Amino acid sequence: MEVLMIGDVVGTVGCEHLRRVLPAAKKQFGIDVCVVNGENAADGNGLTPTAARYILDSGADMITGGNHTFRRPELAELLDRGDTVLRPANYPVGTVGTGVGTVDKGRFSLTVINLMGQVYMDALACPFETLDRLLKEAGNPRFCVVDFHAEATAEKKALGFYADGRISALVGTHTHVQTADAQILPQGTAFITDVGMTGPSLSVLGVRPEQSIARIKGKLPVRFSTADGPCQMDGVVISLDNATGRATKITPICI
Repeated sequence: MEVLMIGDVVGTVGCEHLRRVLPAAKKQFGIDVCVVNGENAADGNGLTPTAARYILDSGADMITGGNHTFRRPELAELLDRGDTVLRPANYPVGTVGTGVGTVDKGRFSLTVINLMGQVYMDALACPFETLDRLLKEAGNPRFCVVDFHAEATAEKKALGFYADGRISALVGTHTHVQTADAQILPQGTAFITDVGMTGPSLSVLGVRPEQSIARIKGKLPVRFSTADGPCQMDGVVISLDNATGRATKITPICI
């Protein structure tokens, strides 16, 4: 199985670039399942139903979220369905939506888990314990990928090793910069600290540079807007062994 996991889509320009390049990328790499982080896909931040449908129509099978998922209350209905849009699973019991979903392709199915980190983030339930629970409830699926939306690189790496051999892949999101540590861990789990971003290349994590400079230098609130110009789509292509579900290869891409 070939799985494509794509980094945080930023704004309308990121959505439009995704639509331009994703179909050809799926064909080029023989992709069976595509997972896209869409928590910033609406202009400003968050995810709207319109942006979610646009991403799905562009070729995504599942959309994962993060700390901005609940910025747009109109997303609640899609989250509640839980079939195509996920939010981090370690939110409190009773939170709308779910953090685990399944992409069923007939001859195989892929479990997708969405988690959020605790370091420098909201105080959610422990992602390590949450992952243990979800894997047990799902019957330890053969094919399983995790989008770990977290700030701290050490927390991402630690969860990768903690899950090694029990999941197919753990891919970090949130920091919007693709890291240079894509690897197969000793027990067969593919890992990268951060998969990157889908959005404007000449930006500060997707934001107009002058606005980020003003916010950091002036210490006052600034309304951010998505930058213009050429865009990139960052992701990783992960090859999974059909017999074991373990990863055999992980390849970072930037289109």
